[in-house]
Amino acid sequence: MNVLVWHVHGSWLTSFVQGPYTFLVPVLPDRGPDGLGRARTWQWPGSVREVSPAGLRDADIDLMVLQRPHELELAHEWTGRRPGVDVPAVYVEHNAPHGTADGTRHPLADRTDIPVVHVTHFNRLMWDNGRAPTEVIEHGIIDPGHLWTGEETSAAVVVNEPVRRGRTTGTDLLPLFARWAPLDAFGMRTEGLADHLGIPPDRCRSRDLSQGELHPAMARCRLYVHPIRWTSLGLSLLEAMFLGMPVVALDTTEVREAVPEGAGVVSNRFDVLEDAVRGFLADPAHARLTGEAARAAAQARYGERRFRDDWERLIKEVTR
Repeated sequence: MNVLVWHVHGSWLTSFVQGPYTFLVPVLPDRGPDGLGRARTWQWPGSVREVSPAGLRDADIDLMVLQRPHELELAHEWTGRRPGVDVPAVYVEHNAPHGTADGTRHPLADRTDIPVVHVTHFNRLMWDNGRAPTEVIEHGIIDPGHLWTGEETSAAVVVNEPVRRGRTTGTDLLPLFARWAPLDAFGMRTEGLADHLGIPPDRCRSRDLSQGELHPAMARCRLYVHPIRWTSLGLSLLEAMFLGMPVVALDTTEVREAVPEGAGVVSNRFDVLEDAVRGFLADPAHARLTGEAARAAAQARYGERRFRDDWERLIKEVTR
């Protein structure tokens, strides 16, 4: 089976392309957003093939996996076939909706021929899906191993483009967390973050690392802090749990579901968050035990095998 899918979210797609199919990933000469091609920082199998728009015109395609509204038209333009009409299609909704609760109508809400696959139950609840059939397939993580050492008395934070995304990703909360623990801020475009937020440089260190370097560097931090206000469930949170890190997170979106009792501290109260951060810094043994519980919880719910089985079932239903 040949599956057309754009390279949009590298971490999610890395798990998705482990499935037993051939994956056709569009590529453009400039490798822009609509043609990134194969990943350069993740390990993808040989079953992932780069295909130009011209090559897609004659390619055999059994399923289209769409992830952005404009891909409906893009797929038609590049392949000559209409998603959901000429070729079976699904739409993966990675994001929580923006706007008020009554203004969250999904772009596919008026269609019945393309299932909308949400990555969290919270997302399915908050989007107005209209007539569209919906599924939830939760994230699946390729286990990086229990790498936590906690040797550095700092807190890891992972967020891409924190200055641009601002309050959505809780960037404005980092000065508060930096008072409780030195921060290692991992992610793209984190350079100059301390200056932007007025944090002393020894309390917030920017770390833009390759994917291969990221997990070992995170795992040397004593704990992981997740200050996200309003995005879908962050894969970095789940990856930190797989690493065996204790986590301290805001009680927003799907976080409470992902971090059960004993696996970390989830709260919207600053005093509770502060006590948790300071407690893990002061007590490495407590941090280790909590991290082990976090890893066990993540393995049980967000394993790669369960993710692949869920997708295998859905793909068979859609293409039957």
